[in-house]
Amino acid sequence: MTAETVQPARKMRADAQRNYDALIEAARTAFRDADADTSLEEIAKRAGVGIGTLYRHFPTRLALLEGVYRDEVDELDRATQGLMESDDPEQALNTWLDLFVDYATTKRALFHELVDAIGRDSELLTHSRGVIERSASGILGRAQEAGAIRTDIEFGDVLRLAGGCTMMPGSTDEQRKRMMRVVVDGLRA
Repeated sequence: MTAETVQPARKMRADAQRNYDALIEAARTAFRDADADTSLEEIAKRAGVGIGTLYRHFPTRLALLEGVYRDEVDELDRATQGLMESDDPEQALNTWLDLFVDYATTKRALFHELVDAIGRDSELLTHSRGVIERSASGILGRAQEAGAIRTDIEFGDVLRLAGGCTMMPGSTDEQRKRMMRVVVDGLRA
């Protein structure tokens, strides 16, 4: 069973949606702060719900991992759409990079477990790659068209640089974001 099959096609009741959202947020925080080995009982406790509620929404650990991963990439996609309308393309790129660093930091703990369980070519990971590529190329392209960012840079370059900033063991959010400012300084036209 995958996260796509966990959430019913019909709209959830308000309390069920709150519980679902609380579980996703608790799992996201747990996976960012610790690792993907955080127990389901601990995640339910952090969300303020019982373990039965967690299992109603996510019948398996894999379903929860997929739910967090999909929520992260969908959140990045929604934010990107808003940033594409920004009056300042360079600031939009800076904001997007901060969002991407947050996304990648959470994803780091989940990625290997997901790849082992569902494979790199799964629908979830294929969808995620597409969203990230579309987001990065759109934000970068706007900044390049505005003359703020070098035109010899491709979105893959930016993703590799940003990804490298997220993989530093023991780094803090503040340090990762500071390193992204250094990256952006190097991208300026």
